[in-house]
Amino acid sequence: MAFQHIRLEQSPAAVATITLARPDSLNALNAGMLDEIREAAESLPGSGARCLLLTGDGRGFSSGADLASGGGLPEDVGLALEQHFNPLVEALFALPIPFVAAVNGPAAGAGCSLALAADIVVAARSAYFLQAFVNIGLIPDAGATWLLPRLAGRARAMEMMMLGERIPAERALEWGMISRVVEDQDLAQESVALATRLAQGPTVALGLIRQLGREAGHSTLGEALAAERAAQRQAGQSADFKAALFAFLQKQQPRFEGR
Repeated sequence: MAFQHIRLEQSPAAVATITLARPDSLNALNAGMLDEIREAAESLPGSGARCLLLTGDGRGFSSGADLASGGGLPEDVGLALEQHFNPLVEALFALPIPFVAAVNGPAAGAGCSLALAADIVVAARSAYFLQAFVNIGLIPDAGATWLLPRLAGRARAMEMMMLGERIPAERALEWGMISRVVEDQDLAQESVALATRLAQGPTVALGLIRQLGREAGHSTLGEALAAERAAQRQAGQSADFKAALFAFLQKQQPRFEGR
């Protein structure tokens, strides 16, 4: 599968890595790149990939929507969301495998939203997160108004979105937006190790966990209990559970095959 704006690679450990590959523009998101990320993500189920790792090439993760090139946002900005940004966000949330983001440098605007859509976000110490839409008279998009209050709480989310100021990686960790902060030189190694660990785990159960976590923000306790029951039934029928149970009884470490 050939792409112009991204790279898609799969390791022997079943980690699929999508690298945003427009480093000269700090990986600004144009329509072509957005559609390629979605196409790559949608190709992962059935490909043998058991974890997605998303990162950026060069000095940053992504500077957000490409406002500088001739292919920038149309006059109807909402149309760009409908056609490109929103389908991508929905595709990422629909993935049945774990999703890790490795954030190097700035993650701004919609780039911030894509990073925070991951299940686990690892950031370099020099990274920062920015919702600068208000500075140009727009509103945060690509799921930001849904994600940020759930991650950081309403007060901090409103401050971030209304003031349009940078949130350094350490503060993002303190606010609960991300999972880990590592030294810049360790980002690639740490994120690949984490993604590999997830790829070697029980893929069915991990996919169900991310589904339940996604639904938790708008479900009642009763709905959550019912969803857990249905998901546990499915996980309990997986080959990985049966193999792990046998390994437990034999006092051995389980070897998950992702099915």
